[in-house]
Amino acid sequence: MAGKPTLHFDRADAPANVGGVTLEFTKMNGAGNDFVLLDNRSGDLRLTREQVARLCHRQRGIGADGLLLLEPARSDRADWAWTFYNSDGSDAEMCGNGARCFARFVQRLTGARDRLSFETLAGVIEAEFDGALVTVNLTPPRDLKLGRTLDLPAGPLEVHSVNTGVPHAVVFVADVEQIPVSETGAAIRRHPAFAPAGTNVNFVQILAPGQIRVRTYERGVEAETLACGTGVTAAALITALREDIAPPVRVRVQGGDLLEVRFEREGDRFSRVRLKGPAEFVFTGRIDLEPAVS
Repeated sequence: MAGKPTLHFDRADAPANVGGVTLEFTKMNGAGNDFVLLDNRSGDLRLTREQVARLCHRQRGIGADGLLLLEPARSDRADWAWTFYNSDGSDAEMCGNGARCFARFVQRLTGARDRLSFETLAGVIEAEFDGALVTVNLTPPRDLKLGRTLDLPAGPLEVHSVNTGVPHAVVFVADVEQIPVSETGAAIRRHPAFAPAGTNVNFVQILAPGQIRVRTYERGVEAETLACGTGVTAAALITALREDIAPPVRVRVQGGDLLEVRFEREGDRFSRVRLKGPAEFVFTGRIDLEPAVS
């Protein structure tokens, strides 16, 4: 990959890869949300939860918020398919920032030009390219709930929620910089109202009509991330309802990037939801994957 450094990572305490495999990987980020991407078009690679968590570990592995495998399509509905893991090795249905990165990764590997599609657990995603910017559609939002009051250790809090491929809670605040995202996010993420699977949590500050600032606590990462595409989308849709504004909604994320959410709305029903933002290659490399423990 021209212009990008190629690194080789050797774990000093690992055996000489006996029973393991050396993986070629690509590291990417979408608005600061970072991912490890692997080419599994052969279908030979099978990763355990522990191996995924090791690869995503920021001290003992490559470091990422999630890991994505490129695989052949499982039906005639799309060009390709992905398998997507959170950084803790758990399965993930959908990720807007990951979808943009995945699309550019596939484009670079396969030579796709203007657009492509791929299957996810949340449905088929279509991607369109504009240089380093990628627009992806998201599956129709569902499970919209507005204005619930949750009892938290710090006191009652009004919380909205919607599923934009994965579940998201949205909390409006006066100043996101003053919010203890890790503490409050974790409390909402595990609240009985979202049992058993839990939820992602987004803290939203309205900056101007049609422009918001968002900080996100991500389920599966169990920490604040620099951006979350499905969270940005959830925040934008609920802001549109709450403030009665037309698209696009522009969203400033913790990593500093500006994303754009477009949609069609009829009352409280949304369709043709699209997320536009950057997808950047960081570096490529090779890493020795330790064999799974039987």
